[in-house]
Amino acid sequence: MTDAHFPELTRAEEQVMQVLWQRGPSFVKDVVPELPPPAPATTTVSTIIRILEQKGFVGHEAFGRTHRYHALVAQDAYRRFSLRKLLGGYFGGSFTRLVSFFAQEENLDAAQLDELLRHAQASSPTPPANEPDPTTEHHA
Repeated sequence: MTDAHFPELTRAEEQVMQVLWQRGPSFVKDVVPELPPPAPATTTVSTIIRILEQKGFVGHEAFGRTHRYHALVAQDAYRRFSLRKLLGGYFGGSFTRLVSFFAQEENLDAAQLDELLRHAQASSPTPPANEPDPTTEHHA
């Protein structure tokens, strides 16, 4: 399954995945107390995990009659998928609109915006040697 084609997860399914990503392989009894209150019943969590297995997000290892579950989808892959969905659905695919929205909503100051820009520049790929770097100005 590629990250561009993940099935939709419910809020409860995402919460269980967050626990599995944080804890690593876990039994249902270990997942339940990690969920936000009010914690669902153990049988409910077990059902959610079986649904996640059907969707291809979770696998298991059997120990007699019990199972230890583990994530099959990496958190970063799902994070990328979710961000693309958010960008496409609410910001017309524009990262600039997304950042502008959060800058306004969170009242970011100039220092915070500069920090965001530094992070973006640090993670940007370096252009090939035969292409000019678009972040520098060239005067003829």
